[in-house]
Amino acid sequence: MNKINKLFAERPNDKKFLSLYFCAGCPTLEGTANVILTMQRRGIDFIEVGIPFSDPLADGPVIQSAATQALKNGMTLSRLFSQLKAIRNQVEIPLILMGYLNPILHYGIERFCQSCVESGISGMIIPDLPFKDYQEVVKPIADHYDLRVIMLITPETSEERVRFIDDNTDGFIYMVSSAAITGAQHSFDEAKQEYFRRIQAMQLRNPRMIGFGISNRQTLEAAQDNAAGAIIGSKFVTLLNESNGDADEALNHLFAALSE
Repeated sequence: MNKINKLFAERPNDKKFLSLYFCAGCPTLEGTANVILTMQRRGIDFIEVGIPFSDPLADGPVIQSAATQALKNGMTLSRLFSQLKAIRNQVEIPLILMGYLNPILHYGIERFCQSCVESGISGMIIPDLPFKDYQEVVKPIADHYDLRVIMLITPETSEERVRFIDDNTDGFIYMVSSAAITGAQHSFDEAKQEYFRRIQAMQLRNPRMIGFGISNRQTLEAAQDNAAGAIIGSKFVTLLNESNGDADEALNHLFAALSE
């Protein structure tokens, strides 16, 4: 069974997941393996590994800056796969690659999926992948390699579209907390909370994870109250940079922030 499906299938009813995102190759080129293994040791449920790209349209300044630094450091998709292969047998939790379509097309979709399997990757998030292309081109290849393609929804996504995505994807649905770019927020306003409640009331087939803007106890609890868990990106990327790549130190600061 795919590790993503296994994780959610075996989840106790009261278990709330925490997933973290970081950009491969930032702040150091060779730090990817250590960050992943440290997060696994510290109890993170699954990890999104960012593929750096020169034009990350959906990302805020923190992740844009991380991608720029990673590219300057020399991170490439081929190098990332090589780093992941080296620790494949040590990683038990699901790893999900998050990146834009351009580098994946350049690498080759089938080659990309094959490399994912060889590297222990369970799924991918491609924010700018058109759903039609997902269905006609990417999904058949991903299904062949038992990979999950995670799709995103926002407060602007219609109920009809949400149900269509739910019917045609597997793994989980990534609920973007707002239609804005990524970045930490201090709280979720009533409109966002209503969006969370509206999607929860739809009783979708797929579990949901809420991301974008989670940085403290208030936003974490709001996400976990309305979904299977939360995804944190910009906050952890900032802390990882501030700790010069020391993932243990960054996690100490993150857990402190999430308890305040």
